[in-house]
Amino acid sequence: MSAVELDAQQPNTMSFGRAAPTLRTDASSGENGWSYGNCREVRAVGAAPLRRGQPGYGPHLDGDGDGVACEPYYGR
Repeated sequence: MSAVELDAQQPNTMSFGRAAPTLRTDASSGENGWSYGNCREVRAVGAAPLRRGQPGYGPHLDGDGDGVACEPYYGR
């Protein structure tokens, strides 16, 4: 994927008045070559929950490994 295509897939958070998320591009990043740094960033841009295959998904965001990252936690 080219850098231009990758940039087009990344969320533009500047319109929300927030700083851009810290994006990961290492081996633990998602299938799309990048992912959010943590779930707080995903929620801040209104992208939660993320599903496997969606831009920004990364396995480090999916604590239970069910393919849904940054899902709501209601406790017990």
